[in-house]
Amino acid sequence: MATASIIKLQATQQPEYYRKGINQGTTDIVSALLQKNHETHHIFFNHDGFHNHIAHHLLTLWALRATSAELQQAYDSNAGYQRPPGPLDQSIVTDMHDPAKFTSYLGNERHYHAFMIFFQDEISKSSTPQVINKYLLAGTTQADDLLHRLFGGFLHPLIHLGFAIEAQQAALVAEALAQAAVHSASMSPFFLLAEQAARDRADEPCKTIAQLLDEIQADPEIRGAPRWSDGNKLRDGIIGRAAERMVSYTSQYRVEPDELERKTAEMVNAVAYYTAGAQREGYVRKYDFYFSKPPQTRPTGNVQLTIHPVHCLNSSIFFSTFLHQPWITPANKTRLLNWKVWTDLAMYASRASPPNRLDLVRQYVPKHPSDWDGIFDRVTALTDDDGHAAKLVRALAHGERICAPWEGREEFRVKGGDWLGMGHMAVDSVEAGEPRWVRSAGFDEAWEGVELRAQL
Repeated sequence: MATASIIKLQATQQPEYYRKGINQGTTDIVSALLQKNHETHHIFFNHDGFHNHIAHHLLTLWALRATSAELQQAYDSNAGYQRPPGPLDQSIVTDMHDPAKFTSYLGNERHYHAFMIFFQDEISKSSTPQVINKYLLAGTTQADDLLHRLFGGFLHPLIHLGFAIEAQQAALVAEALAQAAVHSASMSPFFLLAEQAARDRADEPCKTIAQLLDEIQADPEIRGAPRWSDGNKLRDGIIGRAAERMVSYTSQYRVEPDELERKTAEMVNAVAYYTAGAQREGYVRKYDFYFSKPPQTRPTGNVQLTIHPVHCLNSSIFFSTFLHQPWITPANKTRLLNWKVWTDLAMYASRASPPNRLDLVRQYVPKHPSDWDGIFDRVTALTDDDGHAAKLVRALAHGERICAPWEGREEFRVKGGDWLGMGHMAVDSVEAGEPRWVRSAGFDEAWEGVELRAQL
């Protein structure tokens, strides 16, 4: 990977994207913009934990072969409301080499800059794989604490790490680890319970994700745990009120090392199934995002997203990346995928377990029928997005490909042509204007203000 502080992409060394023909000219533009973001912006654009998505946005547009103008516009439209990383106290960076002092700085966004420099220094002394394995995947108390935080912030640190590894950029790895370090460990109680329960039931038959989604949707205790008034429906509703009940479901799913390829595809299929399938009869098709309070520091336009089931889908693409890293052990690949599936199930439940209406998705008629290239052209041209729409359609294209060998199996409920239809539904929805997204689709309140199909 590149030196930790320098971002330099190579068009000839691009990961396996979904559009060929990326040229070095646009690649150099992305490198320069990522470097500028790295040096001048915090990972949160305000003090309430709203995420800077510039790196995600640029790398996704690059993958989808956006033009130079589209890349520059994407950066410019989102750079104006970012904030600087803050002054660096080198003594804090030095302190972080002491494990006890390292722990004392966790969970505080003021120390993002120091954590980033710390991880850059660590990478420069060894390598990116060694640092990730030591600080994230070692199975120690310290590493597990950071791993819990990686899954915090509704998967934002995990997504950032996925982009960093996919793009082979050590500076972005440092950003991702620092981002994880300044998130809370609110997922810890859930993962500790889930792992112990899974070990206790290791001799029992394993259910599929689709079966568990059906059972969760039918469970009134789980459906009633999250409340519309909750500030954080996952933390307050599922983990806060129904953690043990939720774990009774997650403990029935596990991954073995010899199942990694198939179960990675199963996870991708399942999150597409429940994300796209969260529709309501009579309403226009919308994807489920949940917005928490709109940030007051952001300009007019689409507000920053902080809680959204679509992140379960958008992050799914990187488990193919993790799967193909030889320096991640099979045991750690298995653990990461188990945690991802358990998080997906809990996230689904936190949206009040909406019924999965794949039939409504299949009835959808695209406004501008095309192949994937046509969808990519439209999503890269969006002028008021921060990357979520582009990540969504790319994740769907990825799902179509990796699920194809397994789609004859019952648990793979999303089949062949469904993927392209979901891609059309996504880009049509965001192009249509506000409300672009449904916010917690299992609640009746989420559909207030969404257009009725009869009014079209």
